[in-house]
Amino acid sequence: MNSAQKTPNLGIVIAGLLLGILMASMDSTIVATAMGNIVGELGGMDKFVWVTSAYLVAEMAGMPIFGKLSDMYGRKKFFIFGIIVFMAGSALCGTADTITELAAYRALQGIGGGALVPIAFAIMFDAVPLEMRGKLGGAFGAVFGLSSIFGPLLGAYITDHVAWQWVFYINLPLGLVALVMVVGFYRESVEHSKQPIDWLGAGTLLGAVISLMFALELGGKEYAWDSWIILGLFTVFVILTAAFLFVETKAKEPIISFALFRERLYASSILSALFSGAAFIAASVYIPIFIQGVLGGSATNSGLVLLPMMVGSVVTASAGGFLMAKTSYRSLMLPTLALLVLGTGLVATLSPDSTRTLVTLYMILIGLGIGASFSVLSNAAIHGLGPQQRGSASATLNFLRSLGMTIGITAFGIIQSHYFSANLTKVFSAGTGEAPAGVLDFKDPHALLSPEARSAIPPEILGKITDGLSSSITSTFAWAVIPAALALLAACFMGRQKMDASAEGQIPSGH
Repeated sequence: MNSAQKTPNLGIVIAGLLLGILMASMDSTIVATAMGNIVGELGGMDKFVWVTSAYLVAEMAGMPIFGKLSDMYGRKKFFIFGIIVFMAGSALCGTADTITELAAYRALQGIGGGALVPIAFAIMFDAVPLEMRGKLGGAFGAVFGLSSIFGPLLGAYITDHVAWQWVFYINLPLGLVALVMVVGFYRESVEHSKQPIDWLGAGTLLGAVISLMFALELGGKEYAWDSWIILGLFTVFVILTAAFLFVETKAKEPIISFALFRERLYASSILSALFSGAAFIAASVYIPIFIQGVLGGSATNSGLVLLPMMVGSVVTASAGGFLMAKTSYRSLMLPTLALLVLGTGLVATLSPDSTRTLVTLYMILIGLGIGASFSVLSNAAIHGLGPQQRGSASATLNFLRSLGMTIGITAFGIIQSHYFSANLTKVFSAGTGEAPAGVLDFKDPHALLSPEARSAIPPEILGKITDGLSSSITSTFAWAVIPAALALLAACFMGRQKMDASAEGQIPSGH
């Protein structure tokens, strides 16, 4: 009997799951716009990077582990665990007196978030009949995509009009509602296989992710890239990754099943999510900086310019969900990812003379290009899998998408900073041998974002700086075309499968 048939009040359960995804995925971005106020009140400018890093590290490390545990011991208990831990972390974050305390509480939040996102998707796949799964998959994908854009806007509004503590406290009523909905109305009916926990695999994966994330977050900020600390972290990452890969080939129930990567649809879906995430984050981060730093828009306007991308992503996420049962996953992903490549290529042609209308049009293209990946790839990755594999498969996809975004932020940040610094040096050193005093202090583009900072710079110098900023951002977008194209290439190998009830459970659980 289908588990969905045993789930009364399915709509309430789905609403609870959507709230859980919204909270966990939005919390990785909502804090960014509040950091200025937080540092101003708590101090610790030298440690503020840990506030974001701690959440991302804990969330990413937890995803594959909780996904696998939910396959083995049941979804509901780990989803409830995730919500409770997330709410506890949120409550503590609002009471933090120092940046160090806040970072520790954010790590607790991240542990909860690492359980919420993949398990919410897995519960949806278990509880919803096939004929509804596409439509709801579109809604889940849309919420996941929207959160990365909506988070900074909400964070800015709460910080400006309430208090930064409410960036965290807002999770308490939302989490409580989600908890009541899932605890009170979800009846888990899928049988789960209880197997020995792969503690060695979990430990090596946890260590590898922590080492990589801290190296990426601290490199070029707290420490130079060639410092012994950063090189040491990368070395530990390589060693632990090699150990993890070896351990997983021997484990009876591995945290990440590498055997699944032999399935072409699974492997191509995972890779497409990894690369498209990296390309998408470039637009999310640098279009607001372009609007604010080059065109001179306000902070609110720079955030609102992402709304067309949000709308575009909702359109294709929803359309992809509706069409999955009618056409192949590949047929949906190829045209949308082609739009992602096109949109990313077009934003690389922007200049200080570009109009807001043109930027908006390019944003719509990128939104249309990324939306389907949030709904279609999530379903493609679990195609043919039984309930005992879906949690792990869903978690692996979300883990690698997040990893792609994280590596993308770091890599594109290095590229943009390099081009910006080189442009300023080239412009102001021409014929003079050195830049005017203070000009190279603007190598951080965020220094140009406030109207006060811009008004303090002489117009002729501001023009040259914004030209350099514009060129550095468009050069970064040119590099972002590469992961977008790789996502499209990976989708070419997805095969001709479409969402089909007859395929469920065809891939054996030991595979």
